[in-house]
Amino acid sequence: MPLAVIGAAFGRTGTLSFKLALEQLGLGPCYHMLEVLGKADHVAAWSAATAGEPVDWDTLLDGYHSTCDWPACTFWRELRDANPGAKVVLTRRDPDAWYRSMSATILESLDRPVDDDADQVMIDHHLMTRELILERTFAGDDTREHVLGVLAAHEKDVIASVPPAELLVYDVAEGWEPLCAFLGVPVPDEPFPRTNTTSDFRTMVGLDPT
Repeated sequence: MPLAVIGAAFGRTGTLSFKLALEQLGLGPCYHMLEVLGKADHVAAWSAATAGEPVDWDTLLDGYHSTCDWPACTFWRELRDANPGAKVVLTRRDPDAWYRSMSATILESLDRPVDDDADQVMIDHHLMTRELILERTFAGDDTREHVLGVLAAHEKDVIASVPPAELLVYDVAEGWEPLCAFLGVPVPDEPFPRTNTTSDFRTMVGLDPT
């Protein structure tokens, strides 16, 4: 089955909450960075994509009905070409709050060496994410001005490239209503999922949670 929803936004814009929301709406499983962990074949495929090599998207994402977060968001355009009927969602948050979160989570974890006892899949995963996010996305420059400039350029490109009827620019703090209206599905009775705070992320990757 082709993808129904492509999340085009960078991580730390509420992507894990968005993933869980899509899955509650019946549009999952949703491919998120968490899906890559521990999967050597997926790490290898994203490493190849990052290096500019061709990727069989149908095989890589077989069984998934939606995507969000890195690594998929870097290739949102290619995924849309491969799934022309998919709708695109750009999750956004206040840029200053986003940078504070990025610098205390993803960027800090990428600057940290891999644990000595890590297995080869985890080492390869760290190298892949570092190359994709720090090098390819931010050109090796994690300073605030540069990173925020890259974010703004990415969001502008998505908004300019996708017809308005096929794009939702969305803050997960808005909850179910705008997302459900865009996707044409009923609003659930359950609360909108809220997860993966900065403290949650730091604990998950072994950083000081404070």
